[in-house]
Amino acid sequence: MSAPTCHAQTGPYGDDLVIGETIAPAPAITIDHGVAAYFQALCGDPSPLSLSAALSEAVTGSPVRLANAGLVLQIAIGQSTVATKIVIANLFYRDVTVHRQVHLGDTLTTQVTPTARAYTRDTGKGRRAKVLLSIETRDQHGRLVASLERLALLPLRSQDDLVEVGEIGAATPSRSLDDFVASVPADWDLSQIDRGPLPAAGFAAADPLRDSVSDALGLVRLTQNLAAAHRDPARGQQGRRLVYGGHVIALAQASLSRLVPSAVTILGWRSCDHLSPTFEDDLLGFAVELEDTVAVPGGVVAGMRVRGQAHRPGQDPVDVIDFRPVALLAGISGGLYV
Repeated sequence: MSAPTCHAQTGPYGDDLVIGETIAPAPAITIDHGVAAYFQALCGDPSPLSLSAALSEAVTGSPVRLANAGLVLQIAIGQSTVATKIVIANLFYRDVTVHRQVHLGDTLTTQVTPTARAYTRDTGKGRRAKVLLSIETRDQHGRLVASLERLALLPLRSQDDLVEVGEIGAATPSRSLDDFVASVPADWDLSQIDRGPLPAAGFAAADPLRDSVSDALGLVRLTQNLAAAHRDPARGQQGRRLVYGGHVIALAQASLSRLVPSAVTILGWRSCDHLSPTFEDDLLGFAVELEDTVAVPGGVVAGMRVRGQAHRPGQDPVDVIDFRPVALLAGISGGLYV
């Protein structure tokens, strides 16, 4: 019997994507108890409503436990890789908004539409495409759950006739918190959460608990992430598989939950920059700071910043992530955590 033929990944390349044409979606994913439990095992996020069914019901009024908003966003991004199977890098995320909180049993489907394309300069290996993707995730009822824009760097099939289309712009880490207030669930009872005082202005803390990246392929497969660089060492960097950036984000969000125990859920991200690649078994350390707040009934909408470094044997720490999530915090204003 002859050996099976192995075919290389064939796209889509940056010039295959048609600006304005929605791509056929990835399979829908139901967030059941197994999916939620596996995500929890990968990141260890102590976000209270996604851990406790009793507390989740007391706050949200639903007998079905809340799904971690980080898991929802990682599924949205994983499903969006129908456009980026041969991605070289993700350059930024922008306007990431959780419009509707998700509960276990909800089914998510994601649509991806390329909206703009520009090109890099030729540095000796040919030019590459920077493609802006508009991403919308909806539940089984067709309700908008999450939306974001993502800028992907892709190889080109041809170096000829490179015409830029649309405007890419830049990430906006200063996006107003008022944009996220509409995402605060109006029917939640935040008084059911007793997590101590809210962090005061100027709050900043380094997480004493560093954490190792393990089972990086698990999150890739769980979220149906098809990017070859996260599965095949030959398609990664330095002959190693790249860790899916969502894995680093999930660990960063877990650090935020530890350091700011009044954090109830994530409402979106102002931005997220992956500063350098992360690999399996990297030891990550995080520092969290509060940037600004807007008051809402029972708490605040808080602009946070989480910066992470990889600690590798015999090397200086390497900056790997600059993450600006927006969180809903429950509690009384004033006072520092100790």
